[in-house]
Amino acid sequence: MSVDARAGLRRQLTLIALFAAAYALLTALSTHSYYQLILTVVPIWAVMGLAWNLLSGYSGFVSFGHAAFFGLGAYFVALAQIHWGLSPWIGIPCAGIIGGIAGLVVGIPTFRLRGHYFALAMLAYPLALLYVFEWLGYQELALPMQREAPAAFMQFADHRLHAWLALALLIAAMLLTLWVERSRFGVALVAIREDEAAAEAAGIRTIAWKLKAITLSGAMAGVAGGFYAVVLLVVTPPAVFGMLVSAQALIVAMFGGVGTVWGPVIGAVTLVPLSEVLHAQLGDVIPGIQGVVYGVAIVAVILLAPEGVFWKVRDMRARRGPRIPAPAAAPAAANANPPKTLLLDGDVILTVENVSKAFGGLQAVRSVSLEVKRGDILGIIGPNGAGKTTLFNLLNGFISPDQGRVLLEGKDVVGCAPYEICRLGMGRTFQVVRPFRRMSVHDNVIVGAYVSAASAGQAEAQAHAALARVGLLEDACRPAGELSNKQLRLLEIARALAGEPKIMLLDETLAGLGAGEVEEVIALVRQLAEEGRTIVIIEHTMQAMVRLVQRFVVLNEGAVLTQGQPADITRNDAVIDAYLGRKWRAANA
Repeated sequence: MSVDARAGLRRQLTLIALFAAAYALLTALSTHSYYQLILTVVPIWAVMGLAWNLLSGYSGFVSFGHAAFFGLGAYFVALAQIHWGLSPWIGIPCAGIIGGIAGLVVGIPTFRLRGHYFALAMLAYPLALLYVFEWLGYQELALPMQREAPAAFMQFADHRLHAWLALALLIAAMLLTLWVERSRFGVALVAIREDEAAAEAAGIRTIAWKLKAITLSGAMAGVAGGFYAVVLLVVTPPAVFGMLVSAQALIVAMFGGVGTVWGPVIGAVTLVPLSEVLHAQLGDVIPGIQGVVYGVAIVAVILLAPEGVFWKVRDMRARRGPRIPAPAAAPAAANANPPKTLLLDGDVILTVENVSKAFGGLQAVRSVSLEVKRGDILGIIGPNGAGKTTLFNLLNGFISPDQGRVLLEGKDVVGCAPYEICRLGMGRTFQVVRPFRRMSVHDNVIVGAYVSAASAGQAEAQAHAALARVGLLEDACRPAGELSNKQLRLLEIARALAGEPKIMLLDETLAGLGAGEVEEVIALVRQLAEEGRTIVIIEHTMQAMVRLVQRFVVLNEGAVLTQGQPADITRNDAVIDAYLGRKWRAANA
């Protein structure tokens, strides 16, 4: 961990400790039972917000169904105490296990969906459970009072103890979220949120990380639901499975700021007391005032701070404050590998045999065959719609061919996912740049490094080396969304390079660059090839390509028109007619 990262962690831990101390003191000074209840409920909803945030805030899969995990936890604790006399001290951790299992079971089929389809599918689970528990006759469960050993069942005479326990749960949830945020787990989730396809191409097994996230998120929600049942002593299906439960978790996170430790806490501390006090004061005059509060809050956030209070404040401070300098030296890593020379003896590293792909009646790629030797710079050219990017997508697993084989070092990778092909040594950039815009330049590149690094230290070293290689080391701490087009192109190369690929697919890396910028990127690509990197590049800037590549493959209408050396290809009448045009012929006559 770098010096800046350690300082940031210490600052976060200090803030959490100060918050815990202040909240505990406020609870100690509270003597009214109603305010003690509010002080207990606030951390519960903050934990629920953090649970929602762990999945939806970090990975971007919006859930309307966290009430399912919350309700299962609440009912488990209630039923276990009623039927088995199980203490909540045991029941609440078990409720977390139940919630985690439910999250895993829900995630396996539901992650096949995207966008609003995923959100609507998640909404169906708590609604279904609500009717199931009503059908089972559990319309209202009252936890039995324990007169002989109340502390063993968390039935304290002093309700401030409930608030302190709720605070302890919240601090544990915050520390867990902080660990996730600063680990490979969190980096993977944020990359998935920012651009799932780019994350997959960088070697992230997205489905595995999403299932881990929903399992951990469900466990946190189950614990919150279990403790909620103990505090209220009454469990009903609408109270724990109702739409307001999921909506409240979502709203406190969105109000405070998604994808951060403090966002759900800010939202819960602000909105829950406000809604509860207004309900007590005006509930008889304005029924449903709590819903009004949350509705107004979400409208205000959409209008004034679309990403939440936390991000709004942080962005304002960032604009006023000085730029954080990049680290001056690479992080130490005892097991970091030295730069590799990949050029061996010109053997074939990639073989494409009769690959075809049709989309309905459109034959995008037809019977394409080619070979790439280790150390080559191969250019793929052709008119728009010739199938160039589709071919790249076939090579690195985003699309499966209808027929044919793709052999990477002799291994057939047809049917492999992009992350698997990346791990086998194929890096990729995209025609339209796909940075993780909310992440720093450094974190963008470390995503690519994780695919080949044996440890976090080695990943740091590889990311640092890749940034230095493309000239972005001074911008390491900047958000990727602030970079220029040239810097974004270099960032994608660095992200692919950090995984130490054997072959790199560069898709229109020169697009949108000025003349001077084109020369810089060409020089970089040429240097990478001289160091032994095998490059396959798609590009329309022919004047640059003829000076860069060793060999061309020309595609037209999805098929290989011809292959050969740049001098031969640029004089080929068929290539001129299909792609280069009369102006090229006239200019090079």
